[in-house]
Amino acid sequence: MNSVLTQSSTKEDGTASTAADQGSRALPLVLSLIAGATDVIGFLGLSGLFTAHITGNLVVLAAHVVAGDPTVVSYVLSVPVFMMTLFLTRLLAGGLERTGVPTLQPLLLLQLFFLVAFLSICVTAAPWRNPDAILAVIAGMFGVAAMAVQNALVQISLTNTPTTAVMTTNVTHFMLDLGEVLVGRDHAKVARARTRAMHTFPVILGFSIGCVLGAAVEAAAGLLSLALPTGLALLAFAMGFADRGRAS
Repeated sequence: MNSVLTQSSTKEDGTASTAADQGSRALPLVLSLIAGATDVIGFLGLSGLFTAHITGNLVVLAAHVVAGDPTVVSYVLSVPVFMMTLFLTRLLAGGLERTGVPTLQPLLLLQLFFLVAFLSICVTAAPWRNPDAILAVIAGMFGVAAMAVQNALVQISLTNTPTTAVMTTNVTHFMLDLGEVLVGRDHAKVARARTRAMHTFPVILGFSIGCVLGAAVEAAAGLLSLALPTGLALLAFAMGFADRGRAS
């Protein structure tokens, strides 16, 4: 009898562990969907503001300055807001680590909070004719802060996971690893390259799908389309429970 109960318990634990592992592996894909959708919706709805890859704002800002065009306040603020959010997120994570609290769920919750704030302001006050309107700038900075938290949590809480918001590095690594798989002679290096490529490709695919879906929904619903990445962020937060259970 005890043997049967033990086998049943082991089977249930194994099933739960498998489900948790699958949820943990799927989380970077969901995060990349969030980043792609948020970035394209912000770009289309907030006068070209990039929320996920801040270097784009530097390029656009430099182009405006050289051309003598009016400088959009959001472009200027996005860089320091992104940097400061990264810094404060690391301090928060450090405090959680010192108290023995896993960092993933709190950081996913923080990202969800910023996306909810982003969505709420846009739903109640958008659209804006003037991109420098106070609420438009505040809304954009909430979007930037959300993406900064996502960039930070991947580095802090999801180690050995490709970045989910910046695809240049991912595409570079993926293509180099693909080349290594095809022409490499060292079996160990080929195996490592294959593993990295299998982890990187879903993130690239997720970001691309997020961009397409975000653009399509924004064209139909305007900034109300931010409900898409916000809903996905809620899903990611729920998936964090599975990851926490797996860690336990």
